[in-house]
Amino acid sequence: MEPVPAKPDPRPQELIFVVEDDPDVSRLIEFNLRSAGYDVSTFFSGPPVLPSAAILQPSLFLLDIMLPGMSGIDLCRQIRQHESLSRTPIIFLSARTQEPDRVQAFDVGGDGYITKPFSPRELICRVRNILRTPVELPSPEVILIGDLEIDVASMTVRVAGHSVLMTVREFRLLEYLARHRGRVFTRDQLLDAVWKEGAFVTPRSIDVFIRRLRGKIEEDPRHPRYLKTLRGIGYRFESQK
Repeated sequence: MEPVPAKPDPRPQELIFVVEDDPDVSRLIEFNLRSAGYDVSTFFSGPPVLPSAAILQPSLFLLDIMLPGMSGIDLCRQIRQHESLSRTPIIFLSARTQEPDRVQAFDVGGDGYITKPFSPRELICRVRNILRTPVELPSPEVILIGDLEIDVASMTVRVAGHSVLMTVREFRLLEYLARHRGRVFTRDQLLDAVWKEGAFVTPRSIDVFIRRLRGKIEEDPRHPRYLKTLRGIGYRFESQK
């Protein structure tokens, strides 16, 4: 992976946490991210990451999966359980290319997956796409469906009055389906609608996100009330009378 000049991002610097135990790879990632206009903090293992992140509140985590002492998968789980970090985007870096590895990464809360070796241009493109998620929200609105409350203005979700932690990606998918309840969407349609960088996320990844959403909003995820599967077609948010 050779370093290449990257056009600086015009926005104020965003802090990215890079967790990679290979010093050469870590330095190269840091060089290219800084060249693209980002601030970077690097770590060679998982344990010190969470305490620092709780204070510095990074905009993005880049996590190697194979880390000493604590895997990137375990670190991702801890990040997703932390109240102030639960929505922070996470991109995994891994030499593992099999579908089960990708599924596990998305299943624990990952937002992206980059296989090694990768080019600096791909890395910067993926980072920019993840961080380009619009912060502007529609006019304040609350979507009420059954015992589900989706507050668009604050990007919060409540089920039967209880708050449910969600990542930005999960919220975007849930909101989109809820706004178009009763309509059937294929996996590809959901990728096009919700993921700006859909080319980097496989249609089967949608299944992982749907499963995560069901675990958070459904009383019985095995028999969902809201998120219905239409076998061979896709998914539908069930209208509630």
